[in-house]
Amino acid sequence: MLAAREWNETPADLPDQSCDCHLRSANEVRGYHIQGTDQAIGHVEDFIVDDETWAIRYLVIDTSNWWLGKRVLIAPHWATTVSWEQKNVCVGLNRETIKESPEWSERTAINRDYETRLYKHYGRPAYWDDGERRARVPPPHHHA
Repeated sequence: MLAAREWNETPADLPDQSCDCHLRSANEVRGYHIQGTDQAIGHVEDFIVDDETWAIRYLVIDTSNWWLGKRVLIAPHWATTVSWEQKNVCVGLNRETIKESPEWSERTAINRDYETRLYKHYGRPAYWDDGERRARVPPPHHHA
């Protein structure tokens, strides 16, 4: 997810027509603040990547600045707005919903059962129900 042509270039270094200003490296987005509908929720700690499609399936959110260091997963398409300048991602979820969400750790298997609980908790339609991979076994996920 590099927007720059060279490793040491940033999007600001490139002419406007040569980059998509919505592309950012994963390293840049780590640390972005997550803002809920009512209060700050935490920050992006890492990403979960789908081994089969290479899609970023989840943002790993660290809530330690307000809730006992719990880490939760949020799908990137649940973001309602992103402010690149303020390094902030807004999600249509409130703090209580995040607090009650299934906790995630590196030892937690991200299988269809876990994903079903996660999507059900957030009240979101499951990505696998859109025909993307309906008849296929869920691929393994890697911690980015």
